[in-house]
Amino acid sequence: MKWTGEAEKAVSRVPFFVRKRVKTLVEEEAVRFGSREVTMKHVQACQKRYFRHMEEEVKGFQVETCFGPSGCPNRAIMENGMADRIEKLLTGKDLKSFLKEKVKGSLKIHHEFRVSISDCPNACSRPQIADVGLIGARRPAVSNSPCTKCGDCLESCRETAIILEDAEAGPRIDHIKCLCCGKCIATCPSGTLRDAQAGWRILIGGKLGRHPQLAKELNGLIPIEKALTVIERCIEFYMEHTLEGDRFGEVINRTGVDAIEDFLKIGRS
Repeated sequence: MKWTGEAEKAVSRVPFFVRKRVKTLVEEEAVRFGSREVTMKHVQACQKRYFRHMEEEVKGFQVETCFGPSGCPNRAIMENGMADRIEKLLTGKDLKSFLKEKVKGSLKIHHEFRVSISDCPNACSRPQIADVGLIGARRPAVSNSPCTKCGDCLESCRETAIILEDAEAGPRIDHIKCLCCGKCIATCPSGTLRDAQAGWRILIGGKLGRHPQLAKELNGLIPIEKALTVIERCIEFYMEHTLEGDRFGEVINRTGVDAIEDFLKIGRS
């Protein structure tokens, strides 16, 4: 649907974590008015309706993604169906009904459980401030294929995590610096650098609000096929330990990271 510049500018000021939803609601408002163009009139009408009936708009969770599935060249892993699977999982937990029982007063958007997915370490969807954040990762390793010392891997690595001093010995990888973006693997023409493992870095407990904090990263790289199980366990831990609908980060602060890692039973990969 076409938008006027004024309406687009107004919605661009909406917090990023609800902007997509707000835009959809405004377009629905325009349809109710029988309009083919979104104007400030529709934005203001939607705003009034939203604040009067916010609890009706709360669904209990949010799933956000980066632009990776749309063809971003920076993708570390190609897992197009993850958002849909997480959405289905969260829908099955009926988090809105759960939160209604826990929260004193009416539900607000900030009560929702947020999962954010980024297909690479650029983390465009801000997984560091979500209840559960996923970052796609490819961990490199050195294969037996001879190194040609072309230097492509050095140029591709923004973290200077690759050392190439001796062609016969091949490249060395500084795994402390490495963010597992997979760029070096993709650019290596000789196959000297290969995938050791592909999967997700999973972060938990990030949040904004009055007491913001960055999420804490779980130990190890979680294989793609196990990630959904880890997310489900995180939700179960949250539902078991939240007191009055407090955010996952507050739950973790209270129980300790060791408690949830023990609950998840995740070993280092």
